[in-house]
Amino acid sequence: MYTIHHSESTQLLQIKNTKNRVHAQIHLNQGASLQKLTIGTHAIIQDLSPLGYANTYASSILFPFANRIKDGSYTFATKTYQFDKNIEAEQNALHGLVFNKTFKVLHTEATAKFAKVTLEYNEAHPPLAFPYAYKVKLEYHIEASSLSLKMSITNKSHATFPFTLGWHPYFATTNLSESTVRFDSRSKMLLDDRNITIGTSQIEGQTVLDIKDQKFDDCWALATDTVLFKTPEYTLQFNASGTNNFLQIYTPPKPNVIAIEQTTGVSDSFNNAIGLDTLNPGATHSITWDLSIKNN
Repeated sequence: MYTIHHSESTQLLQIKNTKNRVHAQIHLNQGASLQKLTIGTHAIIQDLSPLGYANTYASSILFPFANRIKDGSYTFATKTYQFDKNIEAEQNALHGLVFNKTFKVLHTEATAKFAKVTLEYNEAHPPLAFPYAYKVKLEYHIEASSLSLKMSITNKSHATFPFTLGWHPYFATTNLSESTVRFDSRSKMLLDDRNITIGTSQIEGQTVLDIKDQKFDDCWALATDTVLFKTPEYTLQFNASGTNNFLQIYTPPKPNVIAIEQTTGVSDSFNNAIGLDTLNPGATHSITWDLSIKNN
């Protein structure tokens, strides 16, 4: 039987099933980020300590933009806006506005087969950089060998706004150097020294990244939404709904951990429009990310 425990003092949601050895931990005050996921004997997502959340954005929800905006500046509907440049070394804006917001719990459900939580954040006082009221709803659905995360965005303002979406999970393994990431790609983004997209390089067919001792902070346009992460102990299949699917791979300065991010846009999408979408007043847009895990 699954159990769900909500600690209001620490703003943590703990989801457990002792029989299936499932344990998930969601930090409500850090953008409702899933910072721990253990399934059986495998720590799929785990604490990145000593690296902090403020620097890693571990499992953060990315809205209204994924990745970066050059200089934090963009123009939409003839008006120019300025985000805070929260990545000092690059002088760019990074990963949107909800990664540090506190979500409230709308609904929980625990059965013998699954646990489900529905969380929500309402932005009623938006900043000048993104002057639109909106609502973000998240639905986490956890089973013995899978996880589904549905994200829904509702435009509560009186004007259309631009957006891209993303999720920033880090996956752990006992030996990253013997792991691979496999996906079908149309093209790879060309980046400048500030990780801003400046063009594309065409790719056809399947790409297999042998991690070994390589370091990545790279982005590809996906031809399909399926990404396979194969480790010595488990294989993870990562899928995303929608039509604009991009893949960001990043290796942090911590051994045996890798960020595999499915996004709907690339760096500087608010300016280069690659993957950029818009949402009309009163409309809702949803995306679902699915993980399935098998033992090797």
